[in-house]
Amino acid sequence: MIRSVISDLGKVLIFFDNSIFYHKIAEHTPFDTQEIAARVNVHSDIGQAFDTGRITPRGFYEKALEVLQTVLSYEDFFALYNDVFSLNPPVVYTLNRLKPTYRMVMLSNTDVMRFGFIKDRFPEVLLFDEYVLSYEVGYVKPDPRIYEIAVDKAEASPNECLFIDDRRENIEAARQLGIQTIHCREDSDLEASLRTLGLVLR
Repeated sequence: MIRSVISDLGKVLIFFDNSIFYHKIAEHTPFDTQEIAARVNVHSDIGQAFDTGRITPRGFYEKALEVLQTVLSYEDFFALYNDVFSLNPPVVYTLNRLKPTYRMVMLSNTDVMRFGFIKDRFPEVLLFDEYVLSYEVGYVKPDPRIYEIAVDKAEASPNECLFIDDRRENIEAARQLGIQTIHCREDSDLEASLRTLGLVLR
């Protein structure tokens, strides 16, 4: 029996597209969008350090400007960096229908600036009882330790938890810990998947 639903944020409750940032920042750098994407990929350790809270927003800002060879104010940089999201209303509606019956936990790889932006822009996603955010706990999916924290917040055993995520590697890591899963993609019928598992939607 499922007692708790653990859900990802990005590409589940909200969509995001980092190419939006690349196109905007390209107006301020000597690089085109493909070169920006390549440089971001080469320096992915900076993003992971930010996602795990190992560098501050100021530190991330300074390193990003160095990598992108640009000059922007702190405020202008994060205005471009943060504004890459759009709401997924059907999933928000579906998860709200689970809330009366199940303990709800958000499990997200995110940084402090983007999550702050999301809270302000999309308060409807704040429907959870508990939040496990990578920048607060110091781990990112698919590290098993972040799932263990989520299960603890769920106040249930792993097999009593359902985990919803858009990335296959994150789903597989959860399954290895005995957590039930739904791989949620843009073309998925999440409500049908939930009903197949016997969950009750109010």
